[in-house]
Amino acid sequence: MASPQAVLDRFADGVPCTSLADSFRSFERPAGDEPMLALTAATAATGGGSETRSVVEAAEERLLEPGEVTSFSGVADLEPDDERLQEVFHADRKCRVFCAVARVLANRPEPSDTEALWSWAAEADVYRYDRDPVGDVSGVGPTSFQYLRQLAGIDTARPNAALESLLESVEDDSRTAVIETSEPLRTLASCEWLSLTTSYRPLEIDRLAWWLEASDDERARARAVDQSLE
Repeated sequence: MASPQAVLDRFADGVPCTSLADSFRSFERPAGDEPMLALTAATAATGGGSETRSVVEAAEERLLEPGEVTSFSGVADLEPDDERLQEVFHADRKCRVFCAVARVLANRPEPSDTEALWSWAAEADVYRYDRDPVGDVSGVGPTSFQYLRQLAGIDTARPNAALESLLESVEDDSRTAVIETSEPLRTLASCEWLSLTTSYRPLEIDRLAWWLEASDDERARARAVDQSLE
């Protein structure tokens, strides 16, 4: 029977877990360090959406570049049926989530959108997400809640299908009874337990899980970012 460390080491062999996590925290991904695009990416991922890159690019083209909607307060002034939002998300529910979360963040006391997003992410407690004003927005669950925190630079994981699959493999191969993936918060707690008992940070485990499920094109893009930072 292998230890959880040994199992993770086996899965991570050849995977640039540390650099993937570091580049993610350095905002080297489609949303960059632009707060509104971070919210765009997290919104795009609600309901299991995976095409965040194209949605972020659409938001940059339709909202930011024209200079008409460049802040959380600007989004908060829009209605979900606004044609520009519909062209970005192509889904009424996601447009509503985008506007509602933007209103929450626009009403924070920090002087800039960046500080508002970062301060919220640092303070937020995913285990009480439904009591959080962002988590209280209909359509925001633990996974999108955590993804927005990740996009704000927090070293954490999101309890999605990829993480569940990796944790279940660790559980099977190590026969570790502590790991539980029956619901998102238990999945997240199991990931945090692994990060405490192995050498892997939560975001490294998250990025490893992503890598194992990613397409060849997605992996190639991640490697290109990694090489550009060397």
